[in-house]
Amino acid sequence: MASHWQAGRFTLQLHRPLVMGIVNVTPDSFSDGGQHADAVLALRHAQTLVEQGADILDIGGESSRPGSPRLSHAQEWARIAPVLQEAVRWNVPVSVDTYQPETMRRALDLGADIINDIHALQRPGALEVVAASKAGVCLMHMQGDPASMQQAPHYADVLGEVREFLWSRAAAAESMGIDRSRIALDPGFGFGKTLEHNLTLAKGLPALVQSGYPVLVGLSRKSMIGALTGRDVGQRLPGSLAAVLACLAAGAQIVRVHDVGPTCDAIKVWSAMRA
Repeated sequence: MASHWQAGRFTLQLHRPLVMGIVNVTPDSFSDGGQHADAVLALRHAQTLVEQGADILDIGGESSRPGSPRLSHAQEWARIAPVLQEAVRWNVPVSVDTYQPETMRRALDLGADIINDIHALQRPGALEVVAASKAGVCLMHMQGDPASMQQAPHYADVLGEVREFLWSRAAAAESMGIDRSRIALDPGFGFGKTLEHNLTLAKGLPALVQSGYPVLVGLSRKSMIGALTGRDVGQRLPGSLAAVLACLAAGAQIVRVHDVGPTCDAIKVWSAMRA
């Protein structure tokens, strides 16, 4: 397992699980769309997440829910820039959730520490932008794109295909000069996957962890939790906590969540009982 993740200004030690708090500056995210859609509300929410124990803030300006529309770089940047400009002044690693190279470049110039890319730096120019910085990067697997990814996802071997894709993207990043210590991998739960695919990936996480890269997972409030519990999105906290702990037990080291306080509490109890 990885011992640390090099992320811009920070060397994030992985001797304990890290919690990445979600800051959606969007009107249409599946769980909290509109709740933090302007800079004042988003920064207030971000500060609350830090107070609750977030190790990393992940700022996003475009929803990646199934069927969501795409934004131009200008639209995305207008949403996240004022939030990022303030958040990088805090003593906390700041991630930007984007797949657009121009947004990456401007975010890194402003001081972002991590690029969290659902397209795994496949867009033309993305590898070069991150390679020219000292930022950490999270490479995620997705079959298709958000507009169509859940229409008919299909795999011959979901675990093998996801693993090989992520390893190939990590190799591409390293070939561009992005040090291995800067790279984390995300299997992309819910991104072009059925419930059965998601469960297979969760059970197979140890195979991904064996790569030696930090593994980041995001299951918070997702449809798989709803499918397993029958709960609406606002009632999925208990299921989300169970999913987090199951993934940590399988070797994941970073969890991306909406509910930072309850997640931190659950991890503290889980860690103490395992110790």
